[in-house]
Amino acid sequence: MVGEYRKELTRQRTNHHKGVQMEQKKLDLREVLEFIDPVDCSYEEWLNVGLALHHEEYPMFVWEEWSANDGERFHPGECEAKWNSFGSYTGKQITGATITQMAKDNGWTSSKQWDNTAIPFGAMVMANPDPYKIIDKTWVESADIEIPKHYSEEQRVADLIKYLEILFDPEDYVGYVNTVYTHIDNEDGHEIKIKSPTKGSFGRTQNQILDALRSNKKVDNAIGTLDEEAGAWIRFNALDGKGVKNNNVTSYKFALIESDEMELGKQKAILEQLELPIAAMVYSGGKSIHAIVHIDANDYNEYRTRVDFLYKIVQKNGFTVDKQNKNPSRLSRMPGVMRAGKPQFLMATNIGKESFKEWEEWIATVNDDLPEPEELDALWDNMPDLAPSLIDGILREGHKMLIAGPSKAGKSFALIQLCISIAEGKPWFGFDCAQGKVLYVNLELDRASCLHRFKDVYEALDQQPTNIANISIWNLRGKSLPMDQLAPKLIRRAEKKGYKAIIIDPIYKVITGDENSADQMANFCNQFDKVCTELKCAVIYCHHHSKGNQTAKRSMDRASGSGVFARDPDALIDLLELEADNLDESKLAGAPVDVSQCTAWRMEGTLREFPRFKPVDLWFDYPIHRVDEGGFLSMAEFDSAQAKGLDKMNKRKQAAKEKKQQQLVDAFNIAAAESNFSNRADIKRVAEIMEVSEKTVRRYLKEIPIYTVELGELVERVNG
Repeated sequence: MVGEYRKELTRQRTNHHKGVQMEQKKLDLREVLEFIDPVDCSYEEWLNVGLALHHEEYPMFVWEEWSANDGERFHPGECEAKWNSFGSYTGKQITGATITQMAKDNGWTSSKQWDNTAIPFGAMVMANPDPYKIIDKTWVESADIEIPKHYSEEQRVADLIKYLEILFDPEDYVGYVNTVYTHIDNEDGHEIKIKSPTKGSFGRTQNQILDALRSNKKVDNAIGTLDEEAGAWIRFNALDGKGVKNNNVTSYKFALIESDEMELGKQKAILEQLELPIAAMVYSGGKSIHAIVHIDANDYNEYRTRVDFLYKIVQKNGFTVDKQNKNPSRLSRMPGVMRAGKPQFLMATNIGKESFKEWEEWIATVNDDLPEPEELDALWDNMPDLAPSLIDGILREGHKMLIAGPSKAGKSFALIQLCISIAEGKPWFGFDCAQGKVLYVNLELDRASCLHRFKDVYEALDQQPTNIANISIWNLRGKSLPMDQLAPKLIRRAEKKGYKAIIIDPIYKVITGDENSADQMANFCNQFDKVCTELKCAVIYCHHHSKGNQTAKRSMDRASGSGVFARDPDALIDLLELEADNLDESKLAGAPVDVSQCTAWRMEGTLREFPRFKPVDLWFDYPIHRVDEGGFLSMAEFDSAQAKGLDKMNKRKQAAKEKKQQQLVDAFNIAAAESNFSNRADIKRVAEIMEVSEKTVRRYLKEIPIYTVELGELVERVNG
C-alpha cells in the first residue's frame, strides 16, 4: 500500500543521508525534476527519467517520489521493479541531459551545464534572476477567512445556484458527485477508512439542476442524498453527457488551483495578490481553498499550455499547488454542502482579472525587467558618465556599429583592420581606437583562409604583432546558427573574457526571419543589444547594400533589407565606390598606391553619439584600406555605373513631374470651361477629372506651382 511505500522511502532517504553520499553533480537533478510533471509524461518519457536517474547513480527513491505526483497512474512497487531491470538495459544510453532537456521544454533555466547542453537564451540574458516571481511568500500576511457558523439551507441553495450560473451555460451537462465508496488505506502503520468519490452523475444540464434547486429549495432534494461526512464534488468544465473523462469535456473554460500543504489564510492571500482570474473560490470544508480559474482555451492543447503556465506562476509565487488537478475533467469541491460539520461554501466570485488573456498580459507587465522612469531634475547635477570611446568620434564601448557596402568594398578586410587597431591600440582610418581584447566571429571563410588574412593584413600594415593575444577568432563557417540561437552560445563563450568588441562577419549568415520585415528585423537586431548588455562590449557587424544604384539614397537606406538594419546601430559606416579612372593622370601622380591595381572608396558615417564626420577617402590596396591622405581622390566622382543610374533616376523623376503637370493643366482647363471661366476652376472638380483626391491635387500644386488656391478654388497664376 501507499503508506508502506512511504515508510520504505523514508528509510532509503535516511540511509542515503547517513552514509550513501552521492558524487557531486554538475546539477542536482532532483531540483530539475520539479519542472517536469509526471502527469504530462508519456510512458516512454516516464521510463527515460528513471533510466537517466539510474545512469547518474541517483537512488531509486528519487524516481519513486517524483512518480508519486501522478496519483492516477502511480502504482507502489512499479518503480522498484523497473529500476531493478535497468542493469540489463541494452538500449540507447539515457543520461541526465534527457532530464534537463525535458525541464527546459517546461521553462527551466540554469546557469550551469549538463553534458555540454546549450543553455537557453533567456537564462543568459534575463535581467530578473527569477522571472514571474511577484510575491515573496515569507512576507505574505494571512488573509482573514470567515467560515459561516450557521450555513442555512437558503444560503446553501443560493451558493450552488450562483456557482452553476457563473461556470455553465443552460444546456451544458454538469458532472457532480454526491455518493462515495469506502476503502481501507494504511497510513503510518495504521489502517484508516477513506471515503472517495464515485463516478457520479453527468446526465443533467445546468438548467435542469437550477430548476430542481429553485423548486425544491434544498440541495439534497435537488441533486440527491448527500454523505455529509464526505461532502460533495463537481466538475468545473462542461461535459457531453456521455462520461466524465477528458475526452467528454466540451469546453475548456476553467482550471483548478488547490493546495493541501499551506495555511488557509496564506492560500487566500496569494491567490488574491496574484490577481488570478477566479470565477469562483470555494472553501473545501477541509485544508484547502478551491479556486476555479478562467482558462478560456479553444482546445485541449491550448488548455494544457495555459494550465502549465498558470501552475508555473502560482508555484513560483509560493503557492504549493496540487499538480494532480491539471486535467480539465477534474473534480472540485461543490459549494452548498456540508462536510464533516464544516460548510463547503462559496467564498467569492469573479475576482482578479476578467480573463486569462488579461491576467497573462498583466503578469508579463508587472514582471518585466524594464527600468522605472527617472526624473530629470534629480539627475541634472549628477549626470552618469558616458561610456568611453572605443573608436574616437565614431563608437562608444558597449554600443553597436554596422559597416555597409557593396560586395567588392573589402568590408571583411576593413573589419580585420579594425580588430588589429583595437588589439594594438592604433588608429583605424585616422580614428583613434581604445586598446583591448576583441573577438572576431568568422562566418564566411574557412579557418585557414581566415587566419592567413589576419597575418596578411598585419604584414601589409607593417604592424608588429605585439598584442596578438588580444585577438580571438571564432571560426563558424558551416556551423553558423540563426542569431537568436547563436547569441546565447556567444555570450557563454565570451563571459569573463573582457572583450571590448565583438565583430560578426557577415550578418546575412545569421539573419533570423525575413530581412525585409521591420518587426522581424527589430527582433533580430535586439539580439545584438542582448550581447552588448550581457558582455558590456561593443558589437560590430557588416551587411551588404541592396541591389541597384545607391548614390541617390541616404546612407541609412543603402543597406539591404528593412531600414531597421541601418537605423538600429549607434554608428553606421557606409562605403561607396569612386571612379578613379576618370581622374586626370597628373592629379594621381605621387599617389601612395598603384592606382591601376586599386579601387577607390568614400567612407561616410551616420552617428548617434557623435557629430557627423567629414567623409574619408580610401584606397583599397589589397588586403588593406589606406587613407587617401594626399587628397588625390577629393575630386573623384562616384563610379560611372552609379552616375548613369543616378541620371536615369533623375530623368524618370522629371518625366513623372512633367506628366503630372500636363494632367493638372488639362483638368484645370476642362473644369474652367464647365464653369465658363478662363482662369478659375473648382478644386473638387479638378480632382474628379484627374481621378485623385483633393488632397493629392493640393500636393501637386506644391510640386508644380503654376496655380494658386483661393477660397477653395484653383486660380490660374497671372504670370502662369
